Amino acid sequence: MKPRTPVYITIAIILVILFIMYFMFIQNISFLSSPYFWFTVVIAAILAMIQHAIGDLIENDKFKSLSDTEKAEYLQSKQTPYFKSLFESAFKKQPAGDEKDLLIDHGFDGIMELDNQLPRWWLGLFYFGVAYCIIYMLSYWLTDFANPIKEYDAEYKAQTASIAEYVKNTPPPTIENAEYSPDNIAAGEEVFKTNCVSCHGEGGRGGIGPNLTDNAWINQPEKTLFKNVFHMVENGSPNNPAMQAWGKNGVLTGFDIQNVAAYVYHINQEQNPITPAEGGAAPQGTVANWEK
Repeated sequence: MKPRTPVYITIAIILVILFIMYFMFIQNISFLSSPYFWFTVVIAAILAMIQHAIGDLIENDKFKSLSDTEKAEYLQSKQTPYFKSLFESAFKKQPAGDEKDLLIDHGFDGIMELDNQLPRWWLGLFYFGVAYCIIYMLSYWLTDFANPIKEYDAEYKAQTASIAEYVKNTPPPTIENAEYSPDNIAAGEEVFKTNCVSCHGEGGRGGIGPNLTDNAWINQPEKTLFKNVFHMVENGSPNNPAMQAWGKNGVLTGFDIQNVAAYVYHINQEQNPITPAEGGAAPQGTVANWEK
């Protein structure tokens, strides 16, 4: 007879399997505070102890049928610590005396093939992989676990909700409190490409609308360039109906206007501080003397 696995090892394995299954189906560790999880653990532990007790009865019955030599060998094997015996059995080689029972009825050039046993460590990893694969596929089919499309949708909805909550609790900038920040340039460029590039050209070089990289401006209602751009985007141009009031008609929010004003300030004062962008449209309006 072979020594059996101690019941505490069986219970530990059951705990690991339950943890993996619950985590895959629930996708967080909140189940650790759930009474249902611990009730499942207790029931599984009781069943494991019952199974172990039944195994003891079967083992005792088989022990009585052994010869004295076999009983001595079995009792000797019971003296070896479990983990030591497990390690030795995992790397135990095929006994040479068993080879005659493993001969396959074919060979070549006098060499006979043996149907050797696979190492136990290999078999253990294989069966664990099969069991894990089954649990993984069930959780993939029945839950959102490891499903990239559903995970993306969930993260997108969460991010959209957080942005909406931020906008709800944070008043949008107005021309009175809007400030230039280099952190807003990239976002402002995206707003510009979406709404402004068709008239003002790529990089603000001008086209249907004026060149935004030079120092000539048709409308100068504000004293600073940043506030002037904010004013024009929000209220539109009194001289050109094509320049709509993006802020007043609700197309752009105060955050969008602050961002695009930062971008226009950047391409005018930082990217092209002395001369307009190469290839830009001719200046329109009068030279501006912006306050810093």
